[in-house]
Amino acid sequence: MDKEGDKIRRLKSEAWTRKEGKNPEGGLNAKGRASYNRAHGANLKPPVKKGDPSEANQARRRSFCARSAGQAKMYPKAARDPDSRLNKARRAWDC
Repeated sequence: MDKEGDKIRRLKSEAWTRKEGKNPEGGLNAKGRASYNRAHGANLKPPVKKGDPSEANQARRRSFCARSAGQAKMYPKAARDPDSRLNKARRAWDC
């Protein structure tokens, strides 16, 4: 890509920081995960539900639920708000 196009792309914030990259039910949608992965060289995956048979995915789910429970203790105001991003993400992961 030319320098001008690269400059324009940097001026516009990544999708994962804007509404279009966020899932209204919590977490990031596919577009948000893709933009985060591009920006940070990461490999974010979608949330895992309880019924997923893969042991690796269940370990990810248990780990996320444990980490997010700690966040709920650190931020009690967000933990009390049912529409907070924290609670929406916990619902998406079946925590």
